[in-house]
Amino acid sequence: MVKSIIIDTDPSPDDAVAFLMALGSPDDLELLAITTVGGNVPLYYTTRNALKALEIVGRAGEVPVYAGAAGPMVRVLETAEYVHGATGFEGYDLPDPVATAADGFAPDKIVELVMSRPEKTVTLCCLAPLTNIALAMAREPRLASRLEGIVLMGGARSEGGNVTPAAEYNIYVDPEAAKKVFECGAPIVMIPLDCTHTALTKKPRLDKLRAMGGPHMEAFYHLLEWNKRFDEKAWGMDGGPLHDPTVTAYLLKPELFRGRLVNVEISCDELTRGMTVVDWHSVTSRPKNALVLTEVDADGYFDLVIERLYAARKA
Repeated sequence: MVKSIIIDTDPSPDDAVAFLMALGSPDDLELLAITTVGGNVPLYYTTRNALKALEIVGRAGEVPVYAGAAGPMVRVLETAEYVHGATGFEGYDLPDPVATAADGFAPDKIVELVMSRPEKTVTLCCLAPLTNIALAMAREPRLASRLEGIVLMGGARSEGGNVTPAAEYNIYVDPEAAKKVFECGAPIVMIPLDCTHTALTKKPRLDKLRAMGGPHMEAFYHLLEWNKRFDEKAWGMDGGPLHDPTVTAYLLKPELFRGRLVNVEISCDELTRGMTVVDWHSVTSRPKNALVLTEVDADGYFDLVIERLYAARKA
């Protein structure tokens, strides 16, 4: 059965791989829209990067790209050029996009797409700060009850954060938005750093990606190789974690992952801002509001990523 999805994103190469995998999986996923938000880099670049990625696989204009919030609901945006470079797509010179973003504000379009479809048939795939999703829920209080679910990359259980000792970047940037989303009542799957840090772009995996051939595979070989240098240096890793495509991979092959249904609360306090407080051992009576995935079959994951990314290019 084909799942209808909306991908909310702040494209660095990871994000682009995630939504191109969806396009490479037409028998499994129907990508209704890509919505962009200020995050890794400012909104101008996240929107531009989404359009660039679609053009390199010959899919420009097939899926609408809607620009959304430029920054968090109540805070100043803290971008991550120190990881992703000035544009978010450093490491390979992709052509400027010919296509432009579609008319409309992303949160409004999320509401429109979800509410116009039968109940519980749309899944939100969240690869970025959750600002657009929280704004959409504020605009339409019935939105959460209409969703099939939310699958997001963000947070950490015991790994610790990647932007502060307590917090992962996506949740840290807009913790108020994350809090609203985690309290919305929709089924949530959370893929934290504990999981993604076991799925590394080791050289043999990138070499396998490149060996598939084609201009987009060559481009993403270089984009990912450049993008993961920060993690290699900062964390002492063999390659860097391929974070965001775990969301698409979970929708395609959930059997690759293992986790537990638990309660997750979001801290908005300054010291622990953006911390995902995961009640792994059910020591509280708080409701279990998220399936938190902490394990992935990394080899099976990368095989799937390479297969579906390759299939994204239009013949």
